[in-house]
Amino acid sequence: MARIKPQALLLQSKKKKGPTRIGASTIVLCNLVVALIVLSIMATYRHWYKRSMDQTEDGKSTFEGTDVRTFVDLKKYDLPGYAILNTSKGYITIELYKESSPEIVDRFLDLCQKGYFKGMPFNHVIKNYVIQGGEYQGLGAAEELISHAKLHLQLGTSPKHEAFMLGTSKIRLDSKGFDLFITTAPIPDMNDKLTVFGRVIKGEDVVQEIEEVDTDEHYRPKSSVGIINVALKREI
Repeated sequence: MARIKPQALLLQSKKKKGPTRIGASTIVLCNLVVALIVLSIMATYRHWYKRSMDQTEDGKSTFEGTDVRTFVDLKKYDLPGYAILNTSKGYITIELYKESSPEIVDRFLDLCQKGYFKGMPFNHVIKNYVIQGGEYQGLGAAEELISHAKLHLQLGTSPKHEAFMLGTSKIRLDSKGFDLFITTAPIPDMNDKLTVFGRVIKGEDVVQEIEEVDTDEHYRPKSSVGIINVALKREI
């Protein structure tokens, strides 16, 4: 067996233990890969950042371009549009005028939710004229209502206050009182006293039945008749 010389063994040992050298081309390639990864990350970040900003601007411009009245209309749309009066004679369905009388309707809905009309009596029933419930806040109170009732047949008709309309006396919105009028005939002589905020769309026969109750000389019902409760509906 041939013997290896000590010098040859030393050279072989250095070759085995020495670190492997990396070529210049490999280093350049690695640097390019790293640079490409960094550029890709930066491009992705810029893309999503720009997209997020665009969405924010679109949302802002949509908000700024929306008329305030649109939000008011949306609010009106969400409010109940109908009130069902459960009376001692039956049910009366009212369509509320949310657009033409928004403040009155808002107040009426608020009072309904608080139970204000629960058990409210009809204090005056005037045939071929009006049914009135609650505390009358008009100028001159009940006496003026009665005097108008005696004169209304002598006056012309008004398309504003037709029969089967729901109204309330024209008072300040901060007043604690709130009365209801259901007309049973056109009442033009009360145009300056009443605000119409709804109309009867079902239960006209119930209104007419209430109209037929016996009353005294002051048009006060001799037997109790009134509203039991009120239910609010968005649709019917």
